[in-house]
Amino acid sequence: MASVSITNVRKDYGQLEVLHGVDIDIRDGEFVILVGPSGCGKSTLLRMIAGLEDISSGSISIGGRVVNDIAPKDRDIAMVFQSYALYPHMTVEANMGFSLKLAKAPQEEIRRRVSEAAQILGLEKLLDRHPRHLSGGQRQRVAMGRAIVRQPQVFLFDEPLSNLDAKLRVQMRSEIKQLHQRLKTTTIYVTHDQIEAMTMADRIVVMHDGVVEQIGSPLELYDRPANLFVASFIGSPGMNLIHGRVSGSGPIEFIGDGGARLPLPEWVNVKRDAEIVYGIRPEHLTLADTGAETEVVVIEPTGSETQIFARMSNDEMLAAVRERVRVRPGDMLRFRPDLNKLHLFDAATGQRLAPTG
Repeated sequence: MASVSITNVRKDYGQLEVLHGVDIDIRDGEFVILVGPSGCGKSTLLRMIAGLEDISSGSISIGGRVVNDIAPKDRDIAMVFQSYALYPHMTVEANMGFSLKLAKAPQEEIRRRVSEAAQILGLEKLLDRHPRHLSGGQRQRVAMGRAIVRQPQVFLFDEPLSNLDAKLRVQMRSEIKQLHQRLKTTTIYVTHDQIEAMTMADRIVVMHDGVVEQIGSPLELYDRPANLFVASFIGSPGMNLIHGRVSGSGPIEFIGDGGARLPLPEWVNVKRDAEIVYGIRPEHLTLADTGAETEVVVIEPTGSETQIFARMSNDEMLAAVRERVRVRPGDMLRFRPDLNKLHLFDAATGQRLAPTG
């Protein structure tokens, strides 16, 4: 196992710069996920760690050794791709042991390592099969087994679950997390799916347009997003973000651009008429007798909760309530935000406004 240090890493293609000075320190044995929308630079960064892309400037260290000019095969990493990339004419056993065969490892050692990996992944009964006889989930486990047998310092995963159906993705998320808990190998995992990031990572790196927006544990990012981008990206369903301003006179309150009026907590320390963004997660809105009146637009029962899409003046709001509610589109409801769970952002910079106390 090894730590990974990414220091002021930049990547450009001619005049186009796609990574703008990325700094990330990954601890030995940590499971870190790079997450962000398509085009944010996360896969490019992963390929640079693997040695499949050149580094324009900056440095990448694995286990204290700078690897900028070291060939991929000599970096002591193993990568699992989005595509399984299995040899169709080889059995599962041959696929898993192929890299060791190329390295001229003794045949007995190859058999031992393949057997150990197959046991970890539940592939013992599939070793004689060919990839065409396997399901998608089984093929992904074989790809993971091929990485495990190398016993690398670092595992790199590039969107490994994106080709699987929804139910299988949930299963494989659990299997990959259990695998990390068992092997404790430093793992860097790329995905655009923030649910994968929230459920699997020790820490998440949120990327956007080639820069790191925030690094933290899943709950740190969920509870205290540093800016509007992180607030809008992390969480499903997403956070309600309403643009408006602080009231200019009278009791201090928030007035949305669409006319909605919402309460503000005592810790707010911004000027009257200051333009801000009011953020509240759907589960932090509760039905109440007082508060902003909203018109129900769509109801989505999910079983564990009911999601209510509503219009508040000309602003839209989503509430997720646990209780069974009998409402229909057009009904009028009132919601009360939990002010202890409120998020406020500067409208100009997008940065979080922190409590003053």
